[in-house]
Amino acid sequence: MSPSKRLVVGQGQISGYISIFLAVLALLGILCFHYPEKLTTPEFREIYTKESMEALMLGGVIACFFFSLLSLILSKKIKWAWPGFALGALAVILGALSVEGRDVAKSSWHFGLDWMILDLLLMVAIFVPLELFFPKNNEQTKFHEEWRTDLTYFVISHLFIQFFGIITQKPAVLFFGWMGLDKVHAWVQGLPFIVALFLAFFSTDLFQYWAHRFFHTRVALWRFHSIHHSTQNMDWLAGSRTHFIDIFFTRAMTFIPLYVLGFSSTVFNVYIIFIAIHAVLIHANTRINFGPLKYIFTTPQYHHWHHCEDPKYYGHNFASIFPFIDMMFGTYYLPGKEWPAGTGVHEAAYPKGFVKQSIYPFTKSPFDTDLNMEERSDR
Repeated sequence: MSPSKRLVVGQGQISGYISIFLAVLALLGILCFHYPEKLTTPEFREIYTKESMEALMLGGVIACFFFSLLSLILSKKIKWAWPGFALGALAVILGALSVEGRDVAKSSWHFGLDWMILDLLLMVAIFVPLELFFPKNNEQTKFHEEWRTDLTYFVISHLFIQFFGIITQKPAVLFFGWMGLDKVHAWVQGLPFIVALFLAFFSTDLFQYWAHRFFHTRVALWRFHSIHHSTQNMDWLAGSRTHFIDIFFTRAMTFIPLYVLGFSSTVFNVYIIFIAIHAVLIHANTRINFGPLKYIFTTPQYHHWHHCEDPKYYGHNFASIFPFIDMMFGTYYLPGKEWPAGTGVHEAAYPKGFVKQSIYPFTKSPFDTDLNMEERSDR
């Protein structure tokens, strides 16, 4: 595929890629059915049922063959249709249509393969059409030169959900676990749902704001966070490009108010779902401005300015959810309907690939070879 050419509706390529995508998810899903103790997440097994996953598997395989056939009809060529068909057939041979859910024994560790599959399926269903029909950058292709790197970040962060979940909760438990927070939890859980949800959004965003800003203003930390800013191709996968040091610190800070205030499971689950979708949205390659909502919630336009490549616009829009938090601390910037001319880090150079980017900040600075270098920009 050409890395510089956008896909065009009606030529069969898009349906061919969808067919391949669904077939790969089906193959991964078969592994989850066979090895649920090690490849599925206990918290999510309590939400979805085995019947719903069996139905999803059946629907995915049928859709795989449908889009393969559609690709053949539209393109009149087999090259876009056969990979998805072949992989789908392999999934059927391996039991995609006959797998059954079962009771799962308790396991001391697991990978979040089920969470990765479900989240990836949902994000693709939402954001690929959004970026295809309402793109901000009309020239940017889904398969730009670093899409594999961003996908690797997505996969790693989801597979190791247990690891990141445990280590990011530790600081809150260590520093606040002795306080006896039962009365606080009872009061918070007694609040009206909307009030409690706003409190969860505001408190976590306030803690996240300062953690985020801290990473921008301390050169030792900016080396790690700048990896997130290194992409010049803002899209729905770009938000996944986050160094594990960055993930640990930022998520740990965000978990503090969640732990201290002890929100109900309903509020917590709604918060998690909102954040999972919203964090992807604000990085997406879409021109939709969301009207008056952009002054209430952060939007792609708002967050793209945070990623602006031009140094004179550095140091703005640190909030993840509420723009008024940036207003409170003097870092708000949203110039009408204007978008930044480019994104990335103007003064830095980065290696390509997940492994090299994970190691690089420990050995060198993206800005020069001096790990103790002075900051040259007002990030």
